[in-house]
Amino acid sequence: MVEFYYHDNQDTQDNFTEAHNSGKEVSVEELEAIGVFYKYVPTIDELNEIATKRNYKNRDVVKLNLAAFNHNLDAYNAKMTQFYKEHYHEDEEIRYIVDGEGYFDVRNKGDTWIRAKLSPHDLLILPAGIYHRFTLSDELKEVEAIRLFKDEPKWEAINRDTGRNTEAREEYVKAIAA
Repeated sequence: MVEFYYHDNQDTQDNFTEAHNSGKEVSVEELEAIGVFYKYVPTIDELNEIATKRNYKNRDVVKLNLAAFNHNLDAYNAKMTQFYKEHYHEDEEIRYIVDGEGYFDVRNKGDTWIRAKLSPHDLLILPAGIYHRFTLSDELKEVEAIRLFKDEPKWEAINRDTGRNTEAREEYVKAIAA
């Protein structure tokens, strides 16, 4: 079952896949205020209804685990480090968890990390332009997720440390400032 809480900011290069739960919960309403959509979706039929309503035309399935990296822990860790680098995309990021679990961290209006621990049947939609990062949980080290897209995905991760602000980022900032 989903958990939303403020990140404890005690993460390091060696422990970022741990829970990092500050003990301070975050409500769905707080996430909605920054444009993040969450819903528990128990069936694929219900997911398909949401996809139709939101005009998602394409999808794929991604499986991340040690086996996906031929049990090469170094390659696995390198990919987790890449996903954990703070970035945004010019499209929404839509994930439906089929199996396993993972953490999505998003920045709130005050630039504080909020962590979402997602498990099977959790659907999370991040708006275009929101800073975020992702990692698998240290406990399971695996996730199977359906990725949904409105069109062909634009997978460029625009890292925060580049200072680059695209139209998607500027529109997002305006939207949450209101």
